[in-house]
Amino acid sequence: MNLPNRITVARICLIPLFVFFYMADFIPGGYGKLAAALVFAVASFTDFLDGKIARKRGLVTNLGKFLEPIEDNVLVMAGLLLICAYPITAKGGVNPAAPAIAPVYVGAIFVIVVLARELIVSAFRQIAATKNFVIAADMYGKVKTVFQMITLIYYFILAFMIQGFYANVAGTAFTVLNIIGYVLIAITTILTIISGFNYIWKNRQVFKDEKKNEN
Repeated sequence: MNLPNRITVARICLIPLFVFFYMADFIPGGYGKLAAALVFAVASFTDFLDGKIARKRGLVTNLGKFLEPIEDNVLVMAGLLLICAYPITAKGGVNPAAPAIAPVYVGAIFVIVVLARELIVSAFRQIAATKNFVIAADMYGKVKTVFQMITLIYYFILAFMIQGFYANVAGTAFTVLNIIGYVLIAITTILTIISGFNYIWKNRQVFKDEKKNEN
């Protein structure tokens, strides 16, 4: 197993670790959420690192091609589920059962859009693979991934603040923090839709049926 693949496997191992820290409410002061943010940030960084090393050193393998998209989706979806569904006990007992993204329907829409995009693109890739059609990654997809990771890290940190410091950041300050989060969600959602549409539109020839030879 080469270096990029080892980095990918290591990143897969980080997924249950950041999930554990985020759900570790027994850690006082909400510092489990902060630890989750740090672990997720490391995993996000290695997501770009292994691909860069593989391309630069000519170490692209079938194993890497198989693991990379699966790991990316699991990483992002695990983070989304945590910030959209796992309840946070705010310091001071205020709003004790709300997830990081509130109201809940905002998070639900966000998850549905991201999940739908990934399922559609994955199905598209399968069709392309059956036709031996090579699809190169584009800038829209990379920017989308960057904003997804930034949004998730932001909400991990916001969850840490809610659980550990809510009483000190309530009111106007907390409203501003929520607005920043909504802006990140809006940008990420738009980029997710645009990148998915662009990905399929640029490679729409994949949908063309092959002409059968007539005798």
